[in-house]
Amino acid sequence: MVRQVEGEAYGMDNTTEEEWLAPLRERQLIPEGTRAAFIVGSVARGWNNPRSDYDIYLVSDPLHIAADATDAIPVPLDPPVVSVEVFYAQDKRWEVKYWSDAQIDQLLAKVSWEAYEQGTVAGNVLTEVEELMLARLGHCVPLIGADWVEERCERLGRTAFRSFVIARSLGEADTYVEDALGQMEAGDLESAVLSARLAFGHAVDALLEGTGEFGSHQPKWRANRFKAAVPGVLTFDEYWAIETMQTYDNTDPRPWIKNVLALCQDIAMRVDVS
Repeated sequence: MVRQVEGEAYGMDNTTEEEWLAPLRERQLIPEGTRAAFIVGSVARGWNNPRSDYDIYLVSDPLHIAADATDAIPVPLDPPVVSVEVFYAQDKRWEVKYWSDAQIDQLLAKVSWEAYEQGTVAGNVLTEVEELMLARLGHCVPLIGADWVEERCERLGRTAFRSFVIARSLGEADTYVEDALGQMEAGDLESAVLSARLAFGHAVDALLEGTGEFGSHQPKWRANRFKAAVPGVLTFDEYWAIETMQTYDNTDPRPWIKNVLALCQDIAMRVDVS
């Protein structure tokens, strides 16, 4: 049984798997050896809007690379590329990214506990396109190969992926906290405000990643991820007040900066990296 689109996806009520796949079949974009195809991104989460693209990942063995592919994204894997097909149908832009079964296995190996315990730098373990693939697995909507998706999700849950991304976000938050403190000491309050905002964003990302709400490379969805996670350390209203700087006083920014930095440090103490 295909996983349902979360929430109420704009314009996609009662759309079947075959209706989703029809535009791909018409363009011969589903190759032999396809193991899985699944909707990702805002549509899969029910966060899409009338202007949203339709994003689909397709996994095959071997990797499908069309001679007239729209794009090819280099990745440090074997094969070293993710093929991309873009087309327009139903008044929408569709983007299909092609991965191989072996590439997914390699991604899972990169975030193994062995790699984590060997001290692999969290920020260097995956490229953005690789991390996004793993981040989206848990919230995708399978069209083909639901069993494949479920098995890979289970394997992902046994890796150190969560710990890697939390460590990366906490490291970024700490860097910007230190920047803000130094800038505030030097009297550069405008820069300190910007650094504090960045620190807070990374700290909240770490908090959300701790609950399995990945996707920090796309901060535009942070508020939605927060609502989905309900992390407990902060209420949504408390989070949103800082995100939108509701209590910021331009005539005296120091109290706001100090409050945000203290909150970042409190969040860091509460997030379990292991």
